Amino acid sequence: MEKPVILVTGSNGQLGKELQQLADAYPQYRFVFASREDLKLHHYGLVENFFIATKPQYCINCAAYTAVDKAEGESDMAMLVNGEAVGHLAAICKKYQTKFIHISTDYVFDGESETPYKEDDATGPINTYGRSKLLGEQLCMKEDTDAIIIRTAWVYSSFGHNFVKTMMRLMNERNELNVVEDQIGSPTYAADLAKAILDIISSGKWETGIYHYSNEGKISWFEFAQAIKEITGSKAVVHPIETAQYPTPAKRPHYSLLNKEKIKSVYKVIVPYWKDSLTTCVDLLTQK
Repeated sequence: MEKPVILVTGSNGQLGKELQQLADAYPQYRFVFASREDLKLHHYGLVENFFIATKPQYCINCAAYTAVDKAEGESDMAMLVNGEAVGHLAAICKKYQTKFIHISTDYVFDGESETPYKEDDATGPINTYGRSKLLGEQLCMKEDTDAIIIRTAWVYSSFGHNFVKTMMRLMNERNELNVVEDQIGSPTYAADLAKAILDIISSGKWETGIYHYSNEGKISWFEFAQAIKEITGSKAVVHPIETAQYPTPAKRPHYSLLNKEKIKSVYKVIVPYWKDSLTTCVDLLTQK
């Protein structure tokens, strides 16, 4: 009997790379990893042909336009990749009875809450990236009502470009750093999210809808940077600043903490504490 096939799109991103690392731990599946170069998701015909050839039972969509500030000047591209292409992929998954897991973001919210966001809380993105990801969610659910959407936040990994790697580099290069302290949330170690996704697939049950996943805890970017400094033993001084002192093309939500109770209760997913996962990742990076 052939193994079920899991197709991972956007396989060269942080989450895609972590899924590649984990694949051997799930030998009951055959994985097909497709990078942005391998599979242009906005070309419906190409994607359909790819599905016909690979026959995936599951599709994990990690492909995304993630340059938040750049998106302000490239809104058409962001909307195409994060919005329309997701609709295409969802429609093809529906047509070929492929179970679809799509990755979304905390940026679909306005950041004005004072309590962790639940899955059914009102959305209201404040930047182009957030609007493009919300469009992707809407088209996903319109085209494939059987899909699962997982919103995550502040993703980092030993792969790719991210806050942790940037901070480690800057702490080597500089004596002092300024980091925003009035944006609150919780980071997500992509390896933890990858495991949660594969555990959902291998659980044997499929509960459609939106879920939230980030590591446990509540911190600011400044506290995140301080923890990186502490774990690496850096001598650099980290100064807290307000968002207004660090203007960026795209507005950032002030509060984007996600409530994870649903994913924990439905799928019994274990959510590690943010600092434990950060320590694991920094240890990996210092070995590289």
